[in-house]
Amino acid sequence: MKIGIMGGTFDPIHIGHLVAAETVREVLRLDEIWFMPSHIPPHKAEAGFSGDERLQMVELAIQSQPAFRTLDIELRRGGVSYSADTMEILTNQYREHSFHFIIGTDMVNYLPKWERIEELAKMTRFAAVGRAGYKLDKSQLPEDVASAIDDVDMPQLQISSTEIRERLRNGTSARYLVPDSVYEYLQRSGHHGI
Repeated sequence: MKIGIMGGTFDPIHIGHLVAAETVREVLRLDEIWFMPSHIPPHKAEAGFSGDERLQMVELAIQSQPAFRTLDIELRRGGVSYSADTMEILTNQYREHSFHFIIGTDMVNYLPKWERIEELAKMTRFAAVGRAGYKLDKSQLPEDVASAIDDVDMPQLQISSTEIRERLRNGTSARYLVPDSVYEYLQRSGHHGI
C-alpha cells in the first residue's frame, strides 16, 4: 500500500490538517493516511493539550474517513520526536508499504537541518503541500532530498492550532475551525470558550 504520514502535534487538530491529508491522498493516489501525533516535536517546547487528549481529538476528527487512521508510535515512545527514527521503525515494520511524509512547503527549506535527512529521504518521499500556483523551490536542497519531494497544491486555509488555543483562552469561538466532533469534545472536556 501507499501510505501518507501526517505528523504533527495536532494541538488541536483542525480542518486545515484534514484538507491537507485528503488532498495529498487524492493527488498522489495514496491508499491511506496515518495521522501520527508527536510527543514533543524538535521545534516546539511543549503542547497545550496532553498526548492522550491530542490522540483522542485526532481519532474523533478522522472517524468519518475510512482511509484515515491514527498511529500512536511517537506518543508511546516519548521524548523528542525525530522523523528519521520513526520512519526507520515504520519501514522495518511495514516493508511492503511505501511512505509519503506530508509537510508544508514552508518546511521544505528546513529539510537539510532535519536529523538524518539523507537517510530519511531514502525511506520516504515527501509530499509538500502548498498554495495553488506556488512554485516550490528545491534548488537549495541536496539532490537526494530534492528528488524525493512531490509538490501538491491544496486549498489555502489560514488556520493554526496556536490561534485555536488562543481563542479557547480568550473565550472566542473556534467553531468550524475544528471538526464538529472535536468541537464537541472540547466542550465536554471543559474547554468552553468555543
